[in-house]
Amino acid sequence: MALFDLLGRTWALGIVWQLEGGPLTFRQLQSRCETVSPTVLNKRLGELRESGFVGLTSEGYHLTEMGRDLFAKLKPLGAFSQVWADAVLSGDKE
Repeated sequence: MALFDLLGRTWALGIVWQLEGGPLTFRQLQSRCETVSPTVLNKRLGELRESGFVGLTSEGYHLTEMGRDLFAKLKPLGAFSQVWADAVLSGDKE
């Protein structure tokens, strides 16, 4: 349940998703996450680093090996979420 608690926090999954493409600086990540406040971004990055999913190098924040493994498990949900959103918007929930 601790994993679901962490990933359910505001912007946690968005950060993981954005870092999948490679390292990003704080400002680059904030720009990609558009509406995230610096305070929330800083807090989530700290939690994700403490949990072992995100690391920090001179190039910026990046997914660790465990973070990449997490992303690989989450990636199929991206396609499913599009199917789900289309069904909800069309009213076809069956």
